[in-house]
Amino acid sequence: MDPEHASVNGRKKPQRPRRTHREVADELRARIRSGVLQPGQRMPTQARLAAEFGVERPAVRQALRILRSERLLTNVSKGAPATVAADPGRAPTGPSAPPLPTTVGLAPRIAAAFEAEHVEIDAVCLTSISLTLALGEPLRRIHSGRLKPAKVDLRVLLPSRDIDLAFPVPVEGRDGDEDPVHERWLAQRNAQGQVLRHNLLALRATHGVDVRVSFRALPFTPPVKLYLLNREEALFAYYTLTRSKAQIDQEYLETYDAQGIRSLLFGFERGPGPRDTTFVEQSHLWFNALWETISSELVLTD
Repeated sequence: MDPEHASVNGRKKPQRPRRTHREVADELRARIRSGVLQPGQRMPTQARLAAEFGVERPAVRQALRILRSERLLTNVSKGAPATVAADPGRAPTGPSAPPLPTTVGLAPRIAAAFEAEHVEIDAVCLTSISLTLALGEPLRRIHSGRLKPAKVDLRVLLPSRDIDLAFPVPVEGRDGDEDPVHERWLAQRNAQGQVLRHNLLALRATHGVDVRVSFRALPFTPPVKLYLLNREEALFAYYTLTRSKAQIDQEYLETYDAQGIRSLLFGFERGPGPRDTTFVEQSHLWFNALWETISSELVLTD
């Protein structure tokens, strides 16, 4: 059989239950990220993909368009099969780049930042969940010997435990001193911060990397998340609130909360254009001003 028309992973697969176009996109994205689908490789035809996933061709076309918008595929059309992009690991930045969900856009940019000898990352966020997840790939590359930074500096600004958060909050408001929503957020903030710090500081003993990890507390709830990478890039996303149910201590509570991992991430980088360069510079000034003035010591306690 012609490899071009083989199953995506090289084997015939049994018929699967019908999937949505987003599920198809998620599966193909995972194969590209993991290297099962290599840069420059032609995808199977839309007919082959439709048969493999048990969907109609319009669903396949929608899935391929999603991956094209993420710059993972090229030559997506109704004719010839699409091609895996030459550099699918790099999420594009700059004024022409489309915004990507944080889970898609942050990890490859963090991994690219770790290619520098001196890695500098500053972050403003609500819990650091997205940052902890994004650091997984560069840490794997360091442990496998594919990356070897000499120094890593990480600074993170998080909301103080002592403030009344704007979100997440119960829809019905707080009941006196009892606030299980706040306590759940605090537990998440502390746990993620501890994991983040532990994983990075471990590089000292395992690989001799000079690592510094610092946290400071903000006296307000940040309405946005911001990641500054090596003084060259700024990644920015809004926390958009939704009303949802949260299970806390076997009880469901209506809350106003933000799903930060799904927030669309806008990228800016230093370059020939003044717009992006100015945004990166002003973002650094803003972060440093918060770090050096109104923020306070943050202790990640249980």
